[in-house]
Amino acid sequence: WGAGAALAAEGAAAEGEAGLAGAEEPCGAEGWAQDAVPPGAAFVAASYRGPGNNDTRSNKALPILLWWSGSLFPHFPGETERIDCPRGSCLVTRSRRVARHRRTKALIFYGTDFRAYEAPLPRLPHQTWALFHEESPMNNYLLSHPPGIQLFNYTATFRRESDYPLTLQWLPGVGYLRGPAVPLAEKEAWRRKGYAPVLYMQSHCDVPSDRDRYVRELMKYIQVDSYGKCLHNRELPSERLRDTSTATTEDSEFMTFIARYKFHLALENAICDDYMTEKLWRPMHLGAVPVYRGSPAVRDWMPNNLSIILIDDFDSPQELAKYLDFLDKNGEEYMKYLEYKNFGGIKNQFLLESLERREWGVNDMTLPNYLNGFECFICDRENTRVKKEQEHRKSHGKIPAPRPRIAQFKHMGCPMPTPGFGSVQDLSGGDGWKEMWLQDYWQSLDQGEALTAMIHHNESHQGRFWDYMHEIFLKRTRQH
Repeated sequence: WGAGAALAAEGAAAEGEAGLAGAEEPCGAEGWAQDAVPPGAAFVAASYRGPGNNDTRSNKALPILLWWSGSLFPHFPGETERIDCPRGSCLVTRSRRVARHRRTKALIFYGTDFRAYEAPLPRLPHQTWALFHEESPMNNYLLSHPPGIQLFNYTATFRRESDYPLTLQWLPGVGYLRGPAVPLAEKEAWRRKGYAPVLYMQSHCDVPSDRDRYVRELMKYIQVDSYGKCLHNRELPSERLRDTSTATTEDSEFMTFIARYKFHLALENAICDDYMTEKLWRPMHLGAVPVYRGSPAVRDWMPNNLSIILIDDFDSPQELAKYLDFLDKNGEEYMKYLEYKNFGGIKNQFLLESLERREWGVNDMTLPNYLNGFECFICDRENTRVKKEQEHRKSHGKIPAPRPRIAQFKHMGCPMPTPGFGSVQDLSGGDGWKEMWLQDYWQSLDQGEALTAMIHHNESHQGRFWDYMHEIFLKRTRQH
């Protein structure tokens, strides 16, 4: 990243070396966690040790991975842990005092917490940046623009194209899809008691996908029971079900209740390829048919060719309502959407192979979780990079230095938000959704460009970020 950053790195390395030695070995090479637990301390789960390797180096000789975002901790006990991965070992820490240490080879950022105006500067030439972002694109549209995502060398996102894909993070396994559905006769009985054919349960309103605007229009043509804060028109039958924590923990009473419905409106809070959440997988688990809008590539992951209804296949909410009404009145046609639950009903080999191939588990104690898995992914690559850099130096340049890996647009690359119904031109000037999300999307592009420019200029003072933003604003104003 330039000579100025290189000089800064050397000075910081010399300054930080003494402070790290001896202080960064809370576990020792063999222990899983602190041997001595203070009286009254809460029990802490053992850190992930990995499959083991032949790495005999002491902790003081290992590459360091720094979690710049502390919000994901404690996903292992203590501030610093040794992880033993397939190709070698590393120290993983959240202690920012090692940020400029020469052995700190990678900084890992949590996408939701990453802010361009808070990024560590100057960016040091011996460090890679890694991005972990399993959450919605709405949490940080900076990452959906090339200048934002290309700040990173490695990525773990919901996109299948990322370096460490987290695409099926909400699907525990193929058995989850095979769970039994409420019998059609029982669903029909609930319909006769006044239940709508369609369920909408959403309390996060005013999101980039603008789902409430679409559902509001759909409600003109078919009965929809909406229990959440958004478009609320019906009360849940018990206090327990009204507790929001019940819904997020898959409480058995809650699951039994929502399984009564034939159709679930499953609209993600933002639109992006491969961004699929429990809004999709939960109704499939329960045997309710998802009426889905979210990942444009969702069909790639479905158990067969007839398991969900895609909103974007219909020209209008009125046309969708007609089709749902048809299925509601024709049980034989409706049940075709649940054939994936029958023996041999999951036909999609890509889905089956993807579940089999992933190395992390969902609620599976026999496998690492994806946080631990991504740490080992970065650890192995940094150990490989260190080795190649050593070979390059020893060969006096005959062996080429390793080329830096740069994340690609398709590692995230989410599109600009669009209205849930109608077009942007149809919206009034004071429309709250337009003012909030379109502005957020385009301002994120400016922020990515500003940070990129600061890095190329070896800036070390974060406070200058807004000067760069102002320059970009003036440049855009002149262009228009």
